[in-house]
Amino acid sequence: MPALNLDHPTLPIVKQKFPQVRLLATEFRAQTTLVVPSDHLHDVMRFLRDDERCAYNFLTYVTGVDYLRYPQSPDAGGAAGRFAVVYLLVSHTHNLYLTVKCMLNPSGDTSGINDDPSLHVDSITDLWPGAEWQEREVFDMFGIRFDHHPDLRRILTWEEFPAHPLRKDYPLIGRGEREHYKVVHRDDA
Repeated sequence: MPALNLDHPTLPIVKQKFPQVRLLATEFRAQTTLVVPSDHLHDVMRFLRDDERCAYNFLTYVTGVDYLRYPQSPDAGGAAGRFAVVYLLVSHTHNLYLTVKCMLNPSGDTSGINDDPSLHVDSITDLWPGAEWQEREVFDMFGIRFDHHPDLRRILTWEEFPAHPLRKDYPLIGRGEREHYKVVHRDDA
């Protein structure tokens, strides 16, 4: 296994600013990821955007990951969780890329559309307005709710859809949604 080279210039700056926060940094194929606890995510993201030493002015993407049945590393440093919200940031000023990840663990059953309080994270739409639709997609597909989002509603499925289809405990063939879907013909529209 190659040695870990965590020499990303942003990491010591963030650690200096947030010494009390348990942060985890990883690197894979020269891509650095900063894992941040959900209760500090918004503060760290604001710092990454506003501090001139970081200046991450561009949010490339927001996505979700379901790690159900994924082998957890014993050295995960307490960052293990079933779900992750992943943010890809770019600093045009410093020509740097950084992935920020927030791990979440559900507290109950994930097969339906229940509002699990442990699957909440603060929205970053006040920092990067372009995150609005991307957070809605993560909410729709994974059921992760973004607190303080200006318009958190489904974006790819209809409002009454009975689950979150990118969760790994959702059946690949669905639960009968296609069989009961009303077909609209051109003449009816």
